[in-house]
This record gives sequence, C-alpha cells and structure tokens, in this order.
Amino acid sequence: MEPTDWVNLGDAELMEKKISQLRLTLEGSGLLPMVQQLYDELSAKGLVFHPPCHVGDEWFVPVGIPAIFIPFFLVHERLRRLERQQMLEVEGETAEWFMKLMRHEAAHAYSYAYRLYKKRRWQQTFGLASTEEAQFYRPRPYSRSYVVHLDDWYAQSHPDEDFAETFAVWLTPGLDWRGRFHDWKALQKLEYVDELMKSLAGRPALHQPPYRVADYDCLNIKLKTYYRQKRKLYEETYPDFYDNDLRQLFAAGPETPGRIKASAYLRQHRPDLLDAVDRWTNERRYRVNKLLNRMIERCDELDLLVDPADAARNLHVASYLTTLVMNYLFTGKFKRTK
Repeated sequence: MEPTDWVNLGDAELMEKKISQLRLTLEGSGLLPMVQQLYDELSAKGLVFHPPCHVGDEWFVPVGIPAIFIPFFLVHERLRRLERQQMLEVEGETAEWFMKLMRHEAAHAYSYAYRLYKKRRWQQTFGLASTEEAQFYRPRPYSRSYVVHLDDWYAQSHPDEDFAETFAVWLTPGLDWRGRFHDWKALQKLEYVDELMKSLAGRPALHQPPYRVADYDCLNIKLKTYYRQKRKLYEETYPDFYDNDLRQLFAAGPETPGRIKASAYLRQHRPDLLDAVDRWTNERRYRVNKLLNRMIERCDELDLLVDPADAARNLHVASYLTTLVMNYLFTGKFKRTK
C-alpha cells in the first residue's frame, strides 16, 4: 500500500491494516535529517561506526545486533495522530526528544558492535550486562552515582541502561558534562566513557551481522492488535481507591445547584490533571489516565459531589494522584502514604 491508500482512512479502518502493509520507510519521512545528525555527532567524536536504522514497533536495539529501530508511528503524521489518540502521547515526537532517544539507542548499538560489555573495566564501572532486568526498580532521585538523561532516572534500571545513559550524556553536543556533573560520582563513569570512545576513534565495528527483515518481523500484525498488546503492557492492576481519601477530596450527598458530580468535574479537568501529574512524575500519560478513570468510576459509585468554583480543588486532586503515582514508581504499588 502507498500512503495515499491509507492516510485518509478513519481510525477503525486503519486499525484493521497490518503495519507491514503500510510499507513504511525512513526515506521521505522527515526523520533522516535527525538520523544524519546522530551520525554527525558520532563523527565529530572521531567515531566511524554509524548504526544502521530501521522501522520497528518501538525504540530498541535487538540484543547482540548493532542496529537502531525507530517506532513506525514516527514515520508519518497520520500514524502520530493515531498513536496520540491511543496512548495519549507520542514517544520521540519532538526533535529534542528524538535525539535523546537516538543517542541512548546508539550506545546500545556501540556496546554490541565493539562488545564493550565484555570488557572487565566496563563491568567494574557499570555492572554485569547479563543481570536480569527487573519489572520494577526503585530509583533514588537524589543519587549522584548515575547521570540524568531520560526520564524516570532510567540509568538506575540496569547496567546496560547505565552505560547507555552515560554515553548519551557524553555524546550530547554543547553539553559541558564535566561541569554539569563535576561533584557527582557519575563523573567517573563519564570519564571512562570518554576514554573508551577515544580508544575506538577511527576503528570499524568488530561485530556487524547483516540485517534480515525476517529476523525482526515485528510489524506483521494489525494496528488494532499492536495497540491492544501495548495498552495491556502499560496497564497494571489498579486498586480500589481509599474511600476516605475521596470523601475528603469531595463531598457526599444530593446534587444541588451549587454542586456537580465529582466524576463530571474530573472528566472536565482531565487534560489539566494529566498535564500536572505527568509534569512532576514523568509517568506515562496512558497509565495516569487509567488511574484517573478508576478514580472517576469510584466517585460515581460513592455518589460524590464537588463545588466547581473551588479554585484549589484541581491542586488537591493532582497532589493525590501524584502521591499514588510516585508510590507506584518506587514500590510497584499504588498506595497512600500514612
């Protein structure tokens, strides 16, 4: 199919198409200039290996394969709109965000291309790459042992990610990483990456197996299946809310001219609440929205009301949701602080 065959389809019709049917390529997508920017940044450091880039179902570098996969939904504006409609955000949609992710993924590609994870000093600096990645990790926001690059203190999640985040910071043009992290323990990691990359200057990749489409047939599914699986992955078991908390936020009793249903109030202010919680937690908007949906359902079950003229109400609700989300981030459970 050509873009003219599917770009004007409605969401329902488009969701019935397999991603592979859309015949998406990076050429002509508007993404190649940013791919070239990554290559220019690597070249400016004397690095000659430019990881090949392909269209995939998400941001990733296959284990052992030094190639970067860029999500298909970034290839065309119609697919970005669909992604935003389904997931409430588009990962990597701005140039700055895109380049942050590219530098991060380039680090994984370099790790495989030069088998850096096998070096003893690499392991002493970052840990064993074979360490299993946990579903939940407990980040320490104030730790200075790790750089801060992507959201959610991602460097703390796994040795591979620690290296990737450190590499990305090191590669970022115009960033004075020695000044930014001058009193951090993470500076030792940056200095090691700087030394390691200088040793690779001008050296071709040691390991670069050929790319075969059949090995990464991740796009041979319908869009509706892709989003069903993606939403399921993002969803967790959402608990019942603490009813006493909701009764403190809202009021019980019959609806009056001065009060409206709390559920209607929450639906009306959903965009502002999502923005506020996302700003302070960096949690996925889809997850926060699911949490807010459960809160709306429970408010209906309890027949809770609210005075819409209360200017502080949004702040109280956003604070409550932020508390739940932060507890989830650190413990893997939505729970209130006693």
